[in-house]
Amino acid sequence: MRINDDLTQPVIVHAAKLDWIPSPAAGVDRRMLFRIGGEVARATSIVRYAPGSAFPRHTHSGGEEIVVLEGTFQDEHGEYPAGSYFRNPPGTSHIPASEEGCTIFVRLWQFSADDKTQIVRQLGEGDEANPREGATSATVLFDDGREKVCLEDWAAGEAVTVENVRGLEFLVLSGELLVGGEKLAAQGWGRLPAGMDLIGTAGQEGARIWIKDAPLLHPNVLQMPA
Repeated sequence: MRINDDLTQPVIVHAAKLDWIPSPAAGVDRRMLFRIGGEVARATSIVRYAPGSAFPRHTHSGGEEIVVLEGTFQDEHGEYPAGSYFRNPPGTSHIPASEEGCTIFVRLWQFSADDKTQIVRQLGEGDEANPREGATSATVLFDDGREKVCLEDWAAGEAVTVENVRGLEFLVLSGELLVGGEKLAAQGWGRLPAGMDLIGTAGQEGARIWIKDAPLLHPNVLQMPA
């Protein structure tokens, strides 16, 4: 399966309008944003857990990166309410579940081969940074020199430019964002190749945006099994 796999082209997806596709685990459905592969895939998705649903224990051979969008995500290590962010590097394992139900944003098989950094940021955690012009706050969730992940609040009606040297991926968490004539609501997702700046205008209630500044595919990205 191949979805939005041409990384040289900009992509914008109104994810909240996509159909839910069942996963192999009962009660767990997906909205696929980017995918190369079958059930084991290099992928970016929105995933919904019904109340009481769970995946069996599994090892993330390719690593996973998660933002909790709604509800509370859980595993045997803890609980992660909406607004939490974490990275489980290659080789980590867990039993993901949600007692009350949740929705998460997930990136799989997109880690560098030598990336072993595990990060858990609960709601409100991270390093404060100087907000760019038009933004009211900025929090750095992760920065290892090769990629930088931030959470930003953009002021209502403000036009904001995010310089793009390496590649950008962004997700609207709340509010609205106007980009290239497209009005993105919550779960609106975009990906821009290097050299194409993100130029957006926040809606009347502002916008909270997750931004990843990194190569769209690391030169030494983990190789998937044949």
